[in-house]
Amino acid sequence: MGEIAVGRTEPAAAAAADALAASAVPVFGPGEDGYNAEVDGFQTAYRHRPALVVAARHAQDVRATVEVAARHDLPVAVQATGHGLSVATESGLLISTRRLIGIDIDPATASVRIGAGVRAGALIEAAARHELAPPTGSSPSVGVVGYVLGGGVGLLARTFGYAAEHVRAIELVTADGAVRRLRPGDELFGAVLGSGGNFGVVTALELGLLPVTAVYGGQLVFDTGLVPHALEVWREWSATAPDTVTSTVAMLAFPDIPPVPAPLRGRFAASIRIAAVGDAAAGAEAVAPLRAIGAALRDDLRSMLYSDSHTIHSDPDHPHAYAATNALLDEFTPEALRALLAVAGPDSGFGGVIDIRQLGGALRDRRQAGLAVDHRSAGYVVRVITMPEAGDEPDAPPGEVVRAALAPWTVGHNLGFLYGAGYAAGEAQTRAGYHADTYDRLAALKAKYDPHNMFRFNRNIRPAE
Repeated sequence: MGEIAVGRTEPAAAAAADALAASAVPVFGPGEDGYNAEVDGFQTAYRHRPALVVAARHAQDVRATVEVAARHDLPVAVQATGHGLSVATESGLLISTRRLIGIDIDPATASVRIGAGVRAGALIEAAARHELAPPTGSSPSVGVVGYVLGGGVGLLARTFGYAAEHVRAIELVTADGAVRRLRPGDELFGAVLGSGGNFGVVTALELGLLPVTAVYGGQLVFDTGLVPHALEVWREWSATAPDTVTSTVAMLAFPDIPPVPAPLRGRFAASIRIAAVGDAAAGAEAVAPLRAIGAALRDDLRSMLYSDSHTIHSDPDHPHAYAATNALLDEFTPEALRALLAVAGPDSGFGGVIDIRQLGGALRDRRQAGLAVDHRSAGYVVRVITMPEAGDEPDAPPGEVVRAALAPWTVGHNLGFLYGAGYAAGEAQTRAGYHADTYDRLAALKAKYDPHNMFRFNRNIRPAE
């Protein structure tokens, strides 16, 4: 099918800007006041550079914008916070949804309706007032809708599953400018969840909340000499850990800068992060083998309110440059660990961050039929986070040396954890995120609802021929 061209959008963008301005939709072009503020995001290594950006104030602005874009053959990108920016546009039209920040909680049904610009921290605080918690991830500044559209592997994922499984309704503007309210059972409902914005602009969604007020969690950090041993102990321990515990282990070199706690500055370390449902006694018993690894540089495992759960990972809260890839492993075997340490361990000279998350538990369940979240048999995901310079396009995608080392145990990858490096995106990369029949189903739906591939600034599902 024909595809909306990217390289010939400037005249069309000018005409679209006139049409939108006549409808009082806020629009900005390159060089105009307000353009950079709308385009800038959390991920600074990659940046949208659209011919036109719309600062959507409400769903009607989004609908009007998509309708105008379709009329003028403009491709459309979407950004709320820019944390997980996937493929940046060098032309076309960008819809900024960061102003859509409505939060409407219904305690009786333990659910919330959120706008497309709501960040995790704001939702956590609002839900806590009703003794509830959303199935959010590690960073409070991430946009909830974008996170959910990628599937959503949260802090308590092994207990409660993917965030996408908790969605009850979706408000979506499709390429024809139609506003659709999707419910489980609708053919687009499952396709939208897990496909990262391939089918339109989500203006709001309804999400089920969890009966959680507190968790047991924090970090155990071990110095360089203990890194291989810490990873081996965690590997063995995680194989029998209860589903009430969700954990990750990271290998990283902490920068020697004041924001980093003094004991960690400039050290290559292993950081084990724990988030567990239950009381402190049960949590402490579960992690006892990890505490026995040796003297820790940091041990802040404790009971905490869910509203303090962002301290478990202590993700950076300031915009910075990064890219990320990942590999889903069927098992994390001793051989896989040795291969990983050889290319990214303390003596490897690897300059990125390795983050290994245990999957399994409730992540294996399909609570809703048709969701575009596959490879549920995987036991672990190894994430590789690198720090490229802006505009950097190396010969091989960032982290490829790690993916190559883990290839014998790899069953695919998680599309929601692919950040930046859009030059490496393609059909093969997207297909590897799904089972073959899932991809074919999504491609057929793409041909039906977005035949000209208007929404393609993502790990793209091309319309079926």
